[in-house]
Amino acid sequence: MSKWVYTWQFRVREAPQIKHPRRRDLKPEEIRKLEAYFKRTFNQSMVVKARPKKDESAEVYLGDEFLGVVFRDEEDGELSYNFSMAILDIDL
Repeated sequence: MSKWVYTWQFRVREAPQIKHPRRRDLKPEEIRKLEAYFKRTFNQSMVVKARPKKDESAEVYLGDEFLGVVFRDEEDGELSYNFSMAILDIDL
């Protein structure tokens, strides 16, 4: 009785990073301005931090608690920033 041994090799490639066409990288001075805005408008404990692997957005925290992500959006020469915050039903 003979045994058959099968070996499989897979090459995994990283998916290419697809950037939103209107989103551009956030610069450190923009992050500082956004943090000042959040502190002035909402709460002095708010902090905006650059994301480790993504340059087109930054993370927003209230103290140590993660709140959401802010994106830089440029369309037709107009610049805006979009803040996205998910609210879990268990938090309500």
